[in-house]
Amino acid sequence: MTLQHMYAVLLVGGSVLLASITGARVAHGAGLPSLLFFLAVGLILGEDGIGLDFDDARVAQAVGTGALALILIEGGMSTSWASMRRLLAPAGVLATAGVAVSTVVTAAGVHLLLGLEWRLALLLGAIVSSTDAAATFAVLRALPLPARLRGLLEAESGLNDAPTIILVLLFSGTGAFPGPGRVAGSLFFQLGAGVALGLATGFLAVLALRRIALPATGLYPLASVGFGVVAFAAAGLAGASGIISAYVCGVVLGNARLPHRAASRSFAEGTGWLGQIGLFVMLGLLVDPGQLPEAVVAGVVAGLVLLLVARPVSVLACLPWFRVPLREQLFLSWAGLRGAVPIVLATFPIVSGVEGALDLLHVVFVLVVVFTLVQGPSLPAAARLLGVTQPDQAREVQVEAAPLERLGAELLTLTVPPGSRLHGVEISELRLPAPSVVSLIVRDGESLVPTPTTTLAEGDEVLIVTTEAAREATERRLRAVGRRGRLAHWLGEHGDPDPDGPAP
Repeated sequence: MTLQHMYAVLLVGGSVLLASITGARVAHGAGLPSLLFFLAVGLILGEDGIGLDFDDARVAQAVGTGALALILIEGGMSTSWASMRRLLAPAGVLATAGVAVSTVVTAAGVHLLLGLEWRLALLLGAIVSSTDAAATFAVLRALPLPARLRGLLEAESGLNDAPTIILVLLFSGTGAFPGPGRVAGSLFFQLGAGVALGLATGFLAVLALRRIALPATGLYPLASVGFGVVAFAAAGLAGASGIISAYVCGVVLGNARLPHRAASRSFAEGTGWLGQIGLFVMLGLLVDPGQLPEAVVAGVVAGLVLLLVARPVSVLACLPWFRVPLREQLFLSWAGLRGAVPIVLATFPIVSGVEGALDLLHVVFVLVVVFTLVQGPSLPAAARLLGVTQPDQAREVQVEAAPLERLGAELLTLTVPPGSRLHGVEISELRLPAPSVVSLIVRDGESLVPTPTTTLAEGDEVLIVTTEAAREATERRLRAVGRRGRLAHWLGEHGDPDPDGPAP
């Protein structure tokens, strides 16, 4: 590849990334999962669009599995163990027995209605049996749902990918069709070993990151995601489930008291988004739009069997033992959106050479797109109809950059370095320009809301809310006090950003 080719590749890649990010913002405003826009970008770039040729299912499988690992590492790091542990039993049953029931019922339905032979029918049932957390919560985050219901959906979505992948790999194998004993044994080993390796890697990561002082703050997020990747790869090499190992490792890291935990979570979120964008764009490229019309009927039929029969049967069979109210079970049945995993899994039988597997890819693609468009916008209405919302419950607050931009506000952070004249200065003595305010101080890992008499100390991480108009004056005042102390103005120090300005 020449240098000019590299520039062209980077230009296209950067443009696709920015277009996908813009699509994610539009999807958020429309209440739809971002995956639809990412898939559309891939279709536009493909043979029937701009003309980019990509039809290597083996590459798609490898890249897609790696992207799923990044997505699940981020999912684990953002999962609250305190909330999840109370729901581990029902979520675990839904993620294992529920997946099995959904697979069998869907397979029986498409076998009878579409005439698919049993191997393809079971493959299709297993491929679409996994729910997707990102797709579901993209449209649920604005609903005041009970914590138990929201947590159950999230926990199930994080845990059910691994059993689904195991089933698809078993059904994609050549030779004799696997019996129930072989399926159960493989599930038990891969899940058990995957959980064990994820826990071991996660606790090793916590021990290392607590004891080893890294030379730069930015290395802690890299190390956290790196340990998650190690857990994924180690489990895969051991013949266990790398997906569940990566997720469990992420849960351990996300719930441990580690240095720069917030920065690590933000970095993991960014890598998760990058994985989603790359994954869906690539899958959009892999699909042949010319074959999609032929798959519409099969995709719609399979989706109806899954949505109206298989998913409700699996939920109603698994959750009564845990005293989940019927109306919540019905909502869980409707809220099982599909996303990245089914389309990635559809590449597995193609790589294994299963006859008819390429047709399954297009059926799964149609199913995911059509039923995301149908289910996504209907979830708020379904929640209200079933009475699972709590109108008196405060809605979840999303702290993002966008609301600050709309308010013309900015969030500034600074760390009081050793030797700084900020040490010993009270908040009131900073005399920040209005309307700037010190909102939070993080000291020795503990957060505190300052009062006017709170004294700053070396090592404090200080968060300041200001406006665009007052930002420069605020920064100048902080620099001035840092150089000459509380009497900086009287000593002729005005916070000039030029390092050659007035000496402290």
